[in-house]
Amino acid sequence: MEQIKLYVNQHKDRFIHELIDLLKIPSISADSAYKQDVLNTAEAFKQSLLKAGCDHVEICETPGYPIVYGEKIINPDLPTVLVYGHYDVQPADPIELWESGPFEPVIKNTKIHPDGAIFARGACDDKGQVYMHVKALEYMTQNNALPCNIKFMIEGEEEVGSKSLGWFVERNQEKLANDVILISDTGMISREQPSITTGLRGLSYVEVEVTGPNRDLHSGLYGGAVANPINVLAKMIASLHDENNHITIPGFYDKVEEMSAVDRAEMAKAPFSLDAYKEALDLNDIYGEKGYVTNERTSIRPTLDVNGIWGGYTGEGAKTVIASKAYAKISMRLVPNQDWQEITALFKTHFESIAPSGVKVLVKPHHGGQGYVTPTTSIGYQAAKLALKDTFGIDPIPVRSGGSIPIVALFEKELKSKSILIGFGLNSDAIHSPNEHFGVFNFLKGIETIPLFFKYFVELNKK
Repeated sequence: MEQIKLYVNQHKDRFIHELIDLLKIPSISADSAYKQDVLNTAEAFKQSLLKAGCDHVEICETPGYPIVYGEKIINPDLPTVLVYGHYDVQPADPIELWESGPFEPVIKNTKIHPDGAIFARGACDDKGQVYMHVKALEYMTQNNALPCNIKFMIEGEEEVGSKSLGWFVERNQEKLANDVILISDTGMISREQPSITTGLRGLSYVEVEVTGPNRDLHSGLYGGAVANPINVLAKMIASLHDENNHITIPGFYDKVEEMSAVDRAEMAKAPFSLDAYKEALDLNDIYGEKGYVTNERTSIRPTLDVNGIWGGYTGEGAKTVIASKAYAKISMRLVPNQDWQEITALFKTHFESIAPSGVKVLVKPHHGGQGYVTPTTSIGYQAAKLALKDTFGIDPIPVRSGGSIPIVALFEKELKSKSILIGFGLNSDAIHSPNEHFGVFNFLKGIETIPLFFKYFVELNKK
């Protein structure tokens, strides 16, 4: 433990500067204008893995962006840990809300991060957290402390639904064979209180299009005589929740896992301040499904949210038109037992059924994935628990995340192994938002913790 802390302290400035160089590359997978930047980031991670001690690293082509695969096999008879992460990032929009350039990383002190945080797109999600594993490997190889085999699979399409990952996993099961999958693409409760994510919500993401007249119309000449697609879409969306914020799609809750009162009580042990939550978001009050508290609404309950809505004239000044079309993007976060394809079909049927006769509706499914729960009795979980207790001095709390990592369920199906989710980000790190950041403390603490996971995983496997 002390050897790890000493090594991290000696090299921390270099670790931070190397991460900053990675964060300067705008690897936005959703925008084809950044294709070369995404490819450049894959190459940068390849070189980082080689320098850290991997014996073999390759950039594996897929139907989409490539996957960076690396390995160091010290003994085929020893356990193998597969590290998963992604090198692509979310678009930076809206740019005007960033206090510094999204791809011009800066370190600033904040109330939550008094010793500094790195502000840049991808700092926490997920370049910073993947790079913790790269530097942990460096420590283990430099200090003869790697107790088992390690493999890396770092993809470039996570932010657009991991379109090619299933294709790659199905074709490379022998290459990816492992005893446990280690992922840092989640967060923890606070700097003082570590946690391990034991559950993830699934996801169904769709786009809807409502069409009225065959062209934009003068709102004076036609207003009141034809259905306005924007008005209609707004009413349709509003009807998707009732007065208790319960989702109104028939069959939506049929397979929802209802957690017991005992399990809900365990969840409630996690420290949480509603006043601090509201203050951080500048809210006067909270909102959500009746009968559940905030932490339950964001983890064990399914949701439906509009992620974007547009149509008609939105430029400067006035243009009095009835738009021909209106659009919205909608995401549904799902809980275990809800099948994302089934929910997508239920949404499509319902949304089409509530459209008035004056418009046509098109529902376009985008992507999705299943929810996931990992048992706290597994060797991987116990190894993570011991590692975090060593570095933080306190037992981690098992939590269920409101986020989705659809590929985790895919890994279990195809590779027959459990995933352990040890994240070091905080909810306040503004991932997917302007001013995303990652605490220097969190980054370095992750590098300290990961080698201990390997140590305990091997020890527990011997028992």
